[in-house]
Amino acid sequence: MSASGGSCGAAITTEAVVAWLRKFAVAAAENREYLTELDAAIGDADHGINMDRGMQAVAAKLGVTGAVGSASGAAGAAGAAAAAADIGALLKTVGMTLVSTVGGAAGPLYGTFFLQLGKAAGDFAELDLPQWAAAFRTGVEGVQMRGKAGQGDKTMIDALLPATAALDEAAAAGRPLADALQAAAEAAEQGALATLPLVARKGRASYLGERSAGHQDPGATSSWLLLRAAADSLAGGPRGGAGSAGSPGR
Repeated sequence: MSASGGSCGAAITTEAVVAWLRKFAVAAAENREYLTELDAAIGDADHGINMDRGMQAVAAKLGVTGAVGSASGAAGAAGAAAAAADIGALLKTVGMTLVSTVGGAAGPLYGTFFLQLGKAAGDFAELDLPQWAAAFRTGVEGVQMRGKAGQGDKTMIDALLPATAALDEAAAAGRPLADALQAAAEAAEQGALATLPLVARKGRASYLGERSAGHQDPGATSSWLLLRAAADSLAGGPRGGAGSAGSPGR
């Protein structure tokens, strides 16, 4: 089935989703130490380790080779099973893999995001921007329900909600898919950076009270990496600095 043909131009394909997942696996590996350093200040010092382990498991599950290294040509490296799957089934597989392999709060939260995203994406081989924006919002709402967090609580939601709003706004305005994905990545970046002065109200960091201020939230930062990988992959190629491999915020 195909869901393409909206007013926003290019569609997100199954192959592009595989490329996105591989790109995020690369980013998780390259930023493993940075994310763990962020988590050491206000959490259990394992977020980078957990995200890297989970995304390497995803890469293996999907039959994507060479997860750590260059992310170009990711769709061509996908295994036959991943290439044949519809978008919803692919994303639900990711969610289940993360739930079973990622420790701490990140496993259930990221797992819920991908499971709900996959459920909303359905059995299509392509999604246009309005459909992707709606599915993404469903995924983020799942995270909110699971974690009971809102904007300003110093969690991954602080990056995901602005990205959701950017996608919705771009879809409503009929903007090109690539522009929408870039806007979402930039919104996630600003959301992650905005967690620096916040006092945590949810999760392990909330136990520190006022001492949690002055530290960037690791979950919001990995969510930024997720959106940056999307901007570099889902529309078919890199866009400027969105796919750079360096650690965010450095």
